[in-house]
Amino acid sequence: MTTLTTVPVAPLLARLFKEADAASPADSPAFASVPPEERARLMQSKADYAVLYAALKDYPLPVSRETGTLLYMLARSGGARSIVEFGTSFGLSTLHLAAALRDNGGGRLITTEFEPSKAARARLNLADGGVADLVEIREGDALQTLAADLPEAIDLVLLDGAKALYSDILSLLESRLRPGALIVADNADHCPEYLARVRLPSNGYLSIPFGEDVELSMRLG
Repeated sequence: MTTLTTVPVAPLLARLFKEADAASPADSPAFASVPPEERARLMQSKADYAVLYAALKDYPLPVSRETGTLLYMLARSGGARSIVEFGTSFGLSTLHLAAALRDNGGGRLITTEFEPSKAARARLNLADGGVADLVEIREGDALQTLAADLPEAIDLVLLDGAKALYSDILSLLESRLRPGALIVADNADHCPEYLARVRLPSNGYLSIPFGEDVELSMRLG
C-alpha cells in the first residue's frame, strides 16, 4: 500500500485526470484564435510564451498518467527528499511527487506557477490529497522564484512549465543538483536548446528520450 494508490490521493487523481480529459484547450476561444504556426512560435519563444499560457490558464495541461506514475517511481526508488518542479498547473504531477516524499519519510517539494488561479487550484488539490505540508508553492516568474532559497542538494527536478525556459531553469538549479540527480522534462522537444545541452555528456548529463513525451536525464559526477 502506498500514498499514491490509496485514499485520498488515488481517487483524487482519478477525478482530476478525468476532468483534464474533458477539458480540451481547443475549447478555449483565446487559444483557438491563435493560428497553429503562431502557437509553435509562442511555445519556443522566451519573450512571448506568456501569451500562450495565459490563454490556457483555465486548463490543467497535466502530465500523462504514465508520466505521473513514472515520477512517483523515480522519486521513490531514488529516496528523494528534495524535489523542484517548474510548472505546477493544477498540481497533478505535484501530487505524484508529494506522495513519493510521504512514502520516503518526508521531504520538501518546491514548485512554481506564474498563474495565480492555477496556484490556488493546486493548493486546494494538495490539501485534499493530504500532502500540502510537504509542498511549497511559489507564485510568479520561475526565473525569479527559483533564483534563491533552494535546497543545498536537489534529488529530482520536473520541468513542465514554459518549454522555452527549460535550459534557463536548469541553469538556476544546476549547481544544487547532487550527483545522480534526475531531471524529467515533459515535451522537451519544444526546446531544442535544452535537448542539445543534456544530450552532450561533456555538459555533465546522461540523457535519453523516455516514452513519447519525456526526456529523462541524470546529473553526472
